[in-house]
Amino acid sequence: MFDKVKRALTGLFGREPEKVDGLTEEQIQTEFKKRYHHFKLLLTANKKALEIMSEMEEALHGRRAFGMAFIKAHSTAASVNVYKIVEHLNAIAPGKYAALYPRIKDIQQGIGESLQSQAAPGETATELVIPLEKAGRAQADQVGGKMAGLGEIVRRTGLPVPPGFAVTARAYRRVIEENDLKDEIYRLLQSAGPDDQRNLLILSSQIRHEITNARVPDDVAAAILGAYRELCAHFGRPVPVSLRSSALGEDEEGQTFAGQFSSKLNVGPDDILESYKEILASKYSPQAMTYRLNRGIPDEDVAMCVGVMAMVDAVAGGVIYSRNPLDIRDDAVHIHSAFGLPKSVVDGSVATDEFVVRRGEPPTLVERHIRAKDEIYVCGPGEGVCRMDTLTERAFEPSISDGQALELGRAAVALEAMYDGPVDVEWAIDASGRVQFLQCRELAQLPASEAAAADRRASGVPLAAGGVTASPGVGSGPVFVVRREADLLRFPRGGVLVGIEAPPRFASVIHMAAAIVTEKGGAAGHLANVAREFRVPALMGLAGAASLLAPGAEVTVDADGRAVYPGRLQELLAEAAARQAPAPERQTPMHAILRRVMDRITPLYLLDPNIPEFAPENCRTLHDITRFCHEKSVTEMFAFGQDFHFSKRAAKQLKYKGTAMKWWFINLDDGFTHDVPGKYVQLEEICSIPVGALWDGIVAIPWQGPPPVDGRGLMSIIAQASTNPHLEAASHSSFAERNYFMVSRNYLCLSSRFGFHFCTVEALVGDRPQENYVSFQFKGGAAEFSRRRRRAEFVAEILEIHGFTVEVNEDASFARASGGAEPEMLRALTVIGYMLMHTRQLDMIMHNEPLVQSYKQKLLDDLVTVVGRPARERPACPVRPEDAGAETTV
Repeated sequence: MFDKVKRALTGLFGREPEKVDGLTEEQIQTEFKKRYHHFKLLLTANKKALEIMSEMEEALHGRRAFGMAFIKAHSTAASVNVYKIVEHLNAIAPGKYAALYPRIKDIQQGIGESLQSQAAPGETATELVIPLEKAGRAQADQVGGKMAGLGEIVRRTGLPVPPGFAVTARAYRRVIEENDLKDEIYRLLQSAGPDDQRNLLILSSQIRHEITNARVPDDVAAAILGAYRELCAHFGRPVPVSLRSSALGEDEEGQTFAGQFSSKLNVGPDDILESYKEILASKYSPQAMTYRLNRGIPDEDVAMCVGVMAMVDAVAGGVIYSRNPLDIRDDAVHIHSAFGLPKSVVDGSVATDEFVVRRGEPPTLVERHIRAKDEIYVCGPGEGVCRMDTLTERAFEPSISDGQALELGRAAVALEAMYDGPVDVEWAIDASGRVQFLQCRELAQLPASEAAAADRRASGVPLAAGGVTASPGVGSGPVFVVRREADLLRFPRGGVLVGIEAPPRFASVIHMAAAIVTEKGGAAGHLANVAREFRVPALMGLAGAASLLAPGAEVTVDADGRAVYPGRLQELLAEAAARQAPAPERQTPMHAILRRVMDRITPLYLLDPNIPEFAPENCRTLHDITRFCHEKSVTEMFAFGQDFHFSKRAAKQLKYKGTAMKWWFINLDDGFTHDVPGKYVQLEEICSIPVGALWDGIVAIPWQGPPPVDGRGLMSIIAQASTNPHLEAASHSSFAERNYFMVSRNYLCLSSRFGFHFCTVEALVGDRPQENYVSFQFKGGAAEFSRRRRRAEFVAEILEIHGFTVEVNEDASFARASGGAEPEMLRALTVIGYMLMHTRQLDMIMHNEPLVQSYKQKLLDDLVTVVGRPARERPACPVRPEDAGAETTV
């Protein structure tokens, strides 16, 4: 009895009123306006924080590309907005929630540690250069994957590799640090995005300009030139060299970076340092930046090492695949070759000869495909390389002999044994006939498509047929012909890229392409490699493609069947294996970093405000803090009227059709048509736009009472009600026993309890769609957990059908709709109003699936009727002088 009397005397919210003797009504109104101002700012920061968290979730689970700049920017923005929320809550209730400050500080420190742990790995090498014969897989984090692979060949197989050395990751970082480039590059990268080609091109140009104009530190320059002199001593004369990228992570499984960085060929001693800087700068080529963003590779993880090797003046060169990259069941060796330097093969600028060697002892040559090789790259008389036309009679000659093809086949098998898996090898043959190996990396094979048959044809006549399958699959979209680099700036998402050649720079838009068709090139080029990584169908070497395919026309590219058809052929698209989207959270380093950072930001552990554990010290994430602050800000604003004996702002009980309802309203500012005296407010005196829509849903269809409950359901509820301390604790709060609205003209916040069920509805609805939102949280029940969980899923399923974004966490449902125009938001509120009334006590039947489905169908049928009804006429709020001509705000 004493407890009951005490609760009755301590006011609506179980607390004694503050002593405010001596304050005038005007002073109390001023204090209320100040707190309401902070409440509005808190809501704004809360909405922004949740939007940022949502964007991070979408990046983590979706297909959008992002870099470290995205993670850092969003982490910072989330922290800033949550800090603002804490500040505004402590302004609403001065000093009462100071315990939140150390919690947000701890969480921010954890986020910083998660980001710091992803910084570039510490230096493990003291050398600035390492001779090739001392490089190997154990030195991959110092010299990069490409040079590590070549060093492994030298040390383990004895196969010929041009002598040379690697300029290490330490040298790269010395260049960046010495020229203070780290912060400037990060500043520029913050605005990078793979879908904005024009912006990406500008950023790329700016960063590359910074690096090429940088000064090579004295110790780095001395190490490079000293190693070059030792290389020349090996030959007894000055020799031209090739400089090749060997970035950390390059040539690793699943991320080859094929053709994304630069190589400089036939470089003389005077240009070595300038060429070295150009290769460092190529880390920021448009295609390399796009590749990293789409593969989820942190910029900090890619230190640019460089290989410097004696130049091979090749008479023929190309690429070997130790197995068929397009068919995992084909173990034959496939050799692609052309006259001159292998650059023409890997750049996709010419058609290539193909030799197929069957394994065995001895190996046998089983196929020869000799194609017209109309161009050739050769070393210039001084430095650099020249591109020349091939004489007509020589264009159709084999670029290598059958004996050389068999020799290359044996070498490929030996390299495969060294790598313990299929390999992709670049090679060259000099004027003496000696083979030199220039690169070796693991080869990814694709499973053969069930529909991939050379003789497969769709109904209809193809626009063009022939060429070679560079990447399998079928794609459809409008033709976009790329004739110069500037055309890439206008490439549309979902377009079919058509070009003359197949240069690596096309990779800058590969993530947007439905398919690729080129007149030159083949399966051995860098672009073909990247297309296979991204599962983009590619048909290359298709003569006349750029003239046969009309720009803008919709076509279907069947790379498996080597044909392009007019229109969108659903029969082919249905047959083709669906392109496998990567599971980014598990497959890319960038997603792993984002996941670790988000573990400090987005999980929600504080769910029920009516239990003792709902406290600042239990906030484990930024989301917890937003949840706690939002709940407490609502409570504090409700309590204001009671604390200050502020009769104008105190809760008014709703009287509807002459009956006093268990709904209480606090008018925040302009939610009533006029100042309402007494303890009751009539529905027609409430002019809050969102309240009207919610009420339409509440009263649309009368509730028919609880469902018929089985014995198990009833016993579950009785057991929970008698043993769950959280339910008992909640029942002592008069705040939890009533249903409270805080309202203004465009805003509502409802805290409601029906029995053991708790829910919160919040909405902002006005004439600015970008600010509009409806948020609904539902939790509770007295049944055991499995029934409560199923009921939460039940509610989520229905709301998702009606366009809400939903999440279920344990036995709680969270739903949100945002960014819609006023009619759309009001429909969403009507749906919520209906659900508030008609999902009560359904946890009792959640083990009876047929009954669950029956209720689900009834609710869905009802909602079709409810949302189709015209809205009732809303009471108009008076226009105050200060509102005249102003935009709608919270």
